[in-house]
Amino acid sequence: MAKTAIAYKEKMKELSMLSLICSCFSPQTRNNLVCEFEDMEVKPINKRASGQAFEVILKPPSPVSDVAHSITSPPKKRDVSLEDIQKKLEAAEDRRRSQEAQVLKALAEKREHERDVLLKAMEENSNFSKMAEEKLILKMEQIKENREAYLAAMMDRLHEKERHAAIVRRNKELREELIA
Repeated sequence: MAKTAIAYKEKMKELSMLSLICSCFSPQTRNNLVCEFEDMEVKPINKRASGQAFEVILKPPSPVSDVAHSITSPPKKRDVSLEDIQKKLEAAEDRRRSQEAQVLKALAEKREHERDVLLKAMEENSNFSKMAEEKLILKMEQIKENREAYLAAMMDRLHEKERHAAIVRRNKELREELIA
């Protein structure tokens, strides 16, 4: 089918060139002209305003032509010796071994990469845990310092109030003694 399509395209190129040359020599058209090729038949149709038109009729392939194209001579068998067979088997075995070695190498590299990634992830997790723990300890120490400072300030205010209360009581007692 592909050969027929290619042949069709080539014939159409030739036909268009042929019709151009013929129209130069003979300006009148012949409506009854029929061109026949091996596997197609071309009939001109009435001339169109845009140019010429043709009807292309493809003939069904004949069984004789297909058989002629498809028959090929069988490949010549050369004598194969035991040594050639052994060499080919050894070469195949070497290819198989090298392919297995490549696959094993690729798997080893993949495992090593996975191990490296896992170690890196564990290290990052460990570093994150340490950093989080350090931040938590610092925060707890800050909270403790703030609480101690707050309690110390409260105690100072309480002592100040007690001193002030003691002064007020003493002043009150002195007034009562002076009044009494």
